[in-house]
Amino acid sequence: MAVSADPLRLVVGDKAAKRLASVLGLHTVGDLLGYYPRRYDKRGELTDLLGLRDGDHVTVQAEVASTSVRKMQSRPGSTIFEAVVTDGRGKLTLTFFGRGRQAYRERELSPGVRGLFAGQVSSFRGKRQLTHPDYELLGASSPGVRAEEYASELIPVYRASAQLPSWKIAHAVRVVLDVLDVPADPLPADLRGRLGLCGYADALRGIHRPVDLADMARARQRLKWDEAFTLQVLLAQRRLAAISYSAIPRPLADGGLLAEFDRMLPFTLTAGQRQAGQVIAADLALDHPMHRLLQGEVGSGKTIIAVRAMLQVVDAAGQAVLLAPTEVLAQQHFRSISSLLGPLAMAGQLGGAEHATRLTLITGSLGAAARRRALLEAASGEAGIVIGTHALLEDRVQFADLGLVVIDEQHRFGVEQRDVLRDKAGDGRPHMLVMTATPIPRTVAMTVFGDLDVSTLTELPAGRSPISTHVVPVAERPHYLARTWERIREEIGRGRQAYVVCPRIGGDEASLAAASEDALFDEPGLRPARPPVAVLELAAELAAGPLAGLRLAILHGRLPAEEKDKVMLAFADGLVDVLITTTVIEVGVDVPNAVVMVIMDAERFGVSQLHQLRGRVGRGADPGLCLLVTEMPEAAPARERLDAVASTVDGFALSRIDLEQRREGDVLGTAQAGRRSSLKLLRLLRDEDLIGQAREEAVKLVDADPALAGQPALAEAVRGLVDAEQTTFLEKA
Repeated sequence: MAVSADPLRLVVGDKAAKRLASVLGLHTVGDLLGYYPRRYDKRGELTDLLGLRDGDHVTVQAEVASTSVRKMQSRPGSTIFEAVVTDGRGKLTLTFFGRGRQAYRERELSPGVRGLFAGQVSSFRGKRQLTHPDYELLGASSPGVRAEEYASELIPVYRASAQLPSWKIAHAVRVVLDVLDVPADPLPADLRGRLGLCGYADALRGIHRPVDLADMARARQRLKWDEAFTLQVLLAQRRLAAISYSAIPRPLADGGLLAEFDRMLPFTLTAGQRQAGQVIAADLALDHPMHRLLQGEVGSGKTIIAVRAMLQVVDAAGQAVLLAPTEVLAQQHFRSISSLLGPLAMAGQLGGAEHATRLTLITGSLGAAARRRALLEAASGEAGIVIGTHALLEDRVQFADLGLVVIDEQHRFGVEQRDVLRDKAGDGRPHMLVMTATPIPRTVAMTVFGDLDVSTLTELPAGRSPISTHVVPVAERPHYLARTWERIREEIGRGRQAYVVCPRIGGDEASLAAASEDALFDEPGLRPARPPVAVLELAAELAAGPLAGLRLAILHGRLPAEEKDKVMLAFADGLVDVLITTTVIEVGVDVPNAVVMVIMDAERFGVSQLHQLRGRVGRGADPGLCLLVTEMPEAAPARERLDAVASTVDGFALSRIDLEQRREGDVLGTAQAGRRSSLKLLRLLRDEDLIGQAREEAVKLVDADPALAGQPALAEAVRGLVDAEQTTFLEKA
């Protein structure tokens, strides 16, 4: 049998195939052989039992130390059989409930017997245990079908569950490998020869049933190349295909709005801003669509570059759209860009420049009359620049000549949403500029894989003040929290303002989960036994306690749009001392007088999000202060993240830390639909050199043979890289 889409039931039988499909989502032979072991145990090398945590689903190799049987008082005739297993240091109790004495358990699990035991770790009366674990004994007593597998020194351990232990997955893999035909190798023969890589069939056997660690390492290196090279070929084909799409060129115009805007600027662009602007200007002048990522530090001036690009398109008789993820940010962009453009955005108004355009805002909260007016301005072309939220994606939003789409915080929008805007461009495709501050893992992934043309801003404009960041460890030093509120009062006394960010809103919320989209770090048993800090609850406590007498306001996503805008305007105008908020102020909000950022339950946010939040302060002449409040103990992994954020303001360094901790997501762009990462062995940071080499090889191959006519096995692998739904996403991307 070849590695293919053949159903598993043809090889492992209906019962095993149904279990693999329902528990692990494995349906085909290819699915199973692509489900690699998570680790390898050496035969006779026992698992470290001291490292187990409650709630973990584990497969451990251990030795039975003692057994006991006792009657259940609540159930006459029933017994509890317990076997204590050990690794020589730690102990784990295996607990079985049953009728009668359970003599067969005593025979199987006698002291000195070693085996693999799988189940969920729990605690009872201070002892860690597995209740009714599945197990497989090792040694002479093992079933004959297992003898060959356990004769090897290495035992593959798969990511499993209570319903499907590791050794049952290994057995299914062994059955498939025993009948596997030698498949056509997707890597070109000359490439394998130059790199000294083993064949595909050998790699599959080496990853699942390695003879030794060297055999496993050879297999992993080969399969990493399969992942990197196949994906790079796909991306190279996409880049080549993108050139074939047409776009209306939007070259620089002499004496237009952009030239006037540059003359009006009250500051000098940084060298990085000038260079990025020149590259984007050249891209916009081409007859195929720009697809560029603009990444830069918080406050590095990405918005200025976007405004200049939009004005270039308006000068060339086109329209530009700026898509923001939240109403707060859309309103902020509208106000700040209106202020930047001044009379250049006042077409048809008293005081407008002679060749001015119009700036229009479209959000879901607009009233009926305002919405009709905004839609008409966009559809007629009267508005050269349209700023909005997801409301821009509605069918009734149309444009006269959409030439450029700017997406702020691109990770907030899926491929399908971006495609909706592309469809509004009419003939050809619009140019696209996506922006992000601290790159999130998926952005880093796309950058490393070269899926986008990338411009990077590393300089901060003149006038930006430094930000100091400190962890407030209230578990060890509870009095530090009181000092936090004192620091806020001190800054308010100097005429400054502060933010306090909470992970949830509170009130009648159905869920107590953190509001943060980056709150992905579950550490059972370490977090305090209370719900996350909430805006509504904390605001009341602060108003009645440590911040009594100050002007407090709240801001969160459940407020009506008019109320949100009113609160932000009041804060920006200095009418509010402390804004108690959720992450709705994460990006784009610019209040230079705000100098303190306090983040409650900071461990509930990801590294990138903490850096984004921190970027809301230090935007004026005074230095910023960011305080990360946490109850996590010093040894917890979450504290390491917080310490990393406190140690540097280099967003690109933090993005690498974020990537290491969260992994890269699905680089094909479908992770937003909840799918697993398409990368199994490849790691973007650890394997950067391999990825770069694979990219060079892929580009050469695709340039010479775009359709892979001479590489049928590789072409099949590329087609298999994405399912039908993912293919749709890729075509739209």
